[in-house]
Amino acid sequence: MTGKLLALILLFSAVLAGAGMYYLQIYGFYYDVEPQPGQDVVLMARGGDSPEPIDYTAFQAIDADSSPIRYRACFETDLMPDKMAGFVTVDDPEPLTAPGWFDCYDAVVLADALKSGQAQAFMGIKNVHFGVDRIVAVTQDGKGYVWHALNNCGEKAYDGTVVGEECPPRPQD
Repeated sequence: MTGKLLALILLFSAVLAGAGMYYLQIYGFYYDVEPQPGQDVVLMARGGDSPEPIDYTAFQAIDADSSPIRYRACFETDLMPDKMAGFVTVDDPEPLTAPGWFDCYDAVVLADALKSGQAQAFMGIKNVHFGVDRIVAVTQDGKGYVWHALNNCGEKAYDGTVVGEECPPRPQD
């Protein structure tokens, strides 16, 4: 009887721990980002040293303090990718997935649009966090998406490789 009770307690604890981890990963750490008009969607101009805001509407975003690459956003704009030649483009962008409950952002559909040429990716902010860039993609129908991605310095810093002199100094926490 004691063995069965112990097995039930272990099983219940494992299920509870698993459910807790699932909740924390999918829901627990995320929060809605309050829109800041003129600051939420910015792009780096070619030859410029600071990002420039673009016009947008219907902005929605989520973020989490647990990781610098959990930021995701959606918006709409009247600017079309073919009219945005003055901004820095991103080669081979890879949109990161978002939680399923964040309905406006679908990384698979966005990746297909980027590969087919129906969307174009631009540099939003270089080093928004150390080693992390903000990428902005705009589709031909005016839908926009934003996510954070590791840059070369971030990939080196987070995998343990020596960062080198080409990277900015890492901020002290």
